[in-house]
Formats: sequence, C-alpha cells, structure tokens
Amino acid sequence: MRHDMAIRSGLIATATETFTADIGIRDGRIVTIAEEITDADDVIDATGRIVMPGGIEAHCHIAQESGMGIMTSDDYETGSISAAFGGNSCFVPFAAQKTGQSLADTIRTYDDRATAKSVLDWSYHLILTDPTPAVLEELPDVFARGITSFKVFMTYATRVSDAQFLDILSVAGRHGGLTMVHAENHDMLDWMGRRLVDGGNLAPRYHAPSRPALAEEEAINRAVSLARLAEAPLFIVHVSTPGGAEIVAKARANGGRVWAETCPQYLFLTREDLDKPGMEGAKFICSPPLRDTATQEELWRHVQAGTLSLVSSDHAPYRYDDTGKFNAGRDINFRQIANGMPGIEMRLPLLFSEGVVKGRISLNDFVALSSTNAARIYGMLPTKGTLAIGADADIAIWDPNETRIAGEMHDAMDYNPFAGMEITGWPKTVLGRGKRIVEDGDLLATPGAGQFVKRAPIDLTGKARQPVPELDPAHNFNAKL
Repeated sequence: MRHDMAIRSGLIATATETFTADIGIRDGRIVTIAEEITDADDVIDATGRIVMPGGIEAHCHIAQESGMGIMTSDDYETGSISAAFGGNSCFVPFAAQKTGQSLADTIRTYDDRATAKSVLDWSYHLILTDPTPAVLEELPDVFARGITSFKVFMTYATRVSDAQFLDILSVAGRHGGLTMVHAENHDMLDWMGRRLVDGGNLAPRYHAPSRPALAEEEAINRAVSLARLAEAPLFIVHVSTPGGAEIVAKARANGGRVWAETCPQYLFLTREDLDKPGMEGAKFICSPPLRDTATQEELWRHVQAGTLSLVSSDHAPYRYDDTGKFNAGRDINFRQIANGMPGIEMRLPLLFSEGVVKGRISLNDFVALSSTNAARIYGMLPTKGTLAIGADADIAIWDPNETRIAGEMHDAMDYNPFAGMEITGWPKTVLGRGKRIVEDGDLLATPGAGQFVKRAPIDLTGKARQPVPELDPAHNFNAKL
C-alpha cells in the first residue's frame, strides 16, 4: 500500500536517539521509518530540519474560570492554535470543578467548550475544589473514561486540608490516578501578604516577597510526605525554588513515586520584571512568583539531572485590562491582581533556544522534556509523544537555525511576557494524526479537528515504593488498613 505522506531526509530526534531517515504515514499513523520512501502521495522535504514528536503541553488553563471568577482570555480555539504555532500537537488543559458541582457535570461543561473548537487533540486534568465523599466516589468512573490525573491546591480558597488530601491520594492510588498539586503553604502566604499590604507595600513588585520560597518548600515537603503515607503517586506542578527541587530529588532517590515540573517563567524571567513603572509589573504576576537568577541556574541543574521531568507553560492568559489583570479595578494592591501569564506558544522555542542551542540540554533531552515524558507520565504512550511504528503521526518539524525576536503570538492576549527575546530555532510544520495543523506560518487545520485523548493510568512499573513502617503488618500488629 502507498503511503499517504512521507517526511523525507530529516534529522529524526526522539527522547533517546537521533538519526536521518524518512517517515511514512498512512491513515494518521506512522507505519514506516526507512532510509528512503518513494511511494507517498504527499511529500514534505525536511532536509536541514529536525523531525520530532509534536510537543505535549500538559499544564495550561484554557476556557477556565480562575478562583477569582475570571475567565481566561483563550478558549479552545485560540489556545490550541497558539499551542500549535509553538510546536505542540496535543495539550491537556484543566477542567475545574465548581463548589457543589459533580465531576460528571464538570466534564460535560468542558466537553462543550472543547469539542467543536480545538485544532489539537486534547485531554483534561480535573481540578478538585470540592472533594466531598460523593465526589471521591465519582473518581474511578472519571479514570475509566481516560481522565487519569487531577489537581488539588494547598493554597487559595479552594485549598484542601491535609485530611482531605490524604483521602484524595488514597482513592487515586487505589484506582491508578495521578494527583497533581500546587504546593504553597497558604497561611504563610496570607501572613506575609497581609503584613506587606498593611505596611503600605502595594505595587506589583511586592508579589514576589509575599510568597516566600520557604512556603513552597514547606508545602512540597508536606505533599511528598502525605503521598508517601497514602502510598500514591504525586506530581508537583510549577516548582520554582531550589529547595523544593531538592526535596523532590531526595524523594525520588529514596524510591518515592514523585514527579515534578518547572516552567519557562522560572527559567527565563526574574522578580526584577515585576518592578516596572506604574502597573506594568502586573503582567508578570504569577504564582509561585518569579524568583532570581541564582534560582534559574539551580533549576536548570535539576532539569539536567532529571529531577524535573517536564517544562510546562502554565499558560494562564489574563489580559492587561479590566477583563483580566484588573478585573478588581485599577486602584488595587498586588494581592488583587489576577495571577497568571501567557506562554503556551513560547514554551518550546524558548526551551530549544536556551536549552539545546546554548548547550544546557541535548536534543534528546528536549524531546523528553517537551513531549515524551508528558506522554509517559500522563498515560499517552505509545500513541503520543514518540516517533515509532503505530504511533499517531503527531510530528513537529523544526528549523534549528531560524532566528527571530519574540513578539506577538497567536493567542487572545494583548502582551507576551517574553517579547523582545532573541530565539534561535522555530517549529515550521506541525502535524496532528498525519494532517497539517500549521505550516510555514499558516494555519491549515479547522476548529474541531482535534479529538479527545483517552489516557491510561500512570505506569508505575519499576517505581519502588518508599515504605512506611506503620503500614507494614509486621510493624502494626497486623492491622488491616
């Protein structure tokens, strides 16, 4: 049988190997990897370019209300388009439960928001904000549908108590779910924030000291301990401190089933960006906050060492206007400014330029951090995240030498926090299941072309448990737990 498409003469990069070959595609899947393919109806000449799995953006907020009740500026159409222009072929936004809402109704709400709009294949992470016993009983059905990860908060009004966290972890652990956590100590943040505001420190720059690194470190340590007791896997989102990363590294070295990520803002921006004239610093308010250059270097070290498995965008797009950052008004303090910044389109170009081009990470590391690790952790391998026979033809073709200055993106935002940065390396063509999504600056896919991705439970094969003696019948008088 002829191939529907061939990608010819490109440098193929996976998470483990780099080699020159042709890729043959039929019915949306990779069916051939060979020295030469000559029988394709459609040929893409990838000479001088890198052919890799399309990125998987596994941390983004799309068509989602914030805890302050503000809707993100990007819906599934603009968000997926921007992600595609940034080299992604799949993304996993959050589906946030409202207080009193069932998980089934939550999923229906987001299905309505995504199905007719996304140009990319997508899945969801749930956000649990009201984990009642009835809601926890729904989790196994959610996992069976293929939504096998969810997020909880240790801060904000939607935070869970330690007791709730243990119950959630326990249910997830028994049924193959992965619990993600925003780890910051709420009371430490509230205490610092109130002191700063009471002292007349109101400008955006004070957002950084209001959320001390110690608050993240304490919460990460507590989350890791709770997951260990519940014998459940855990994923720490947006790690922004060396101390937090060290806790993750130690837990992983000791057998803990713990994964973590960081984000471009913590690798490429600093707290000095908050100190802009007037309210300009509001553009850089995100949580956890931006840190300093010393922190950047330490986080890079943990990326290189494998402590941090992903670099995700945490795309949280709130416009620099009254619909977004200033939803609470203009005469406000830093605590009243909407948290979050855009970055879904900049994630991979920044990581390639500052990581691969500057020699901080290898090309194979880049593929792992941008795609393969997300597919592995979130239950999408071998269909997504790799270039292999039988995998979906989700492919990004990069020009490693193109240099451009970051500017306006394809999202629904009115600013780019990374604007003005010089970037080397840019995705030129992105395929989703063998169909062109973007090519040479043009959008070729139509809204609704994406499909829901049913995900498997996290694979814990080879991940030894970190034992807790009190859970061992030999040490607890044979108690049944």
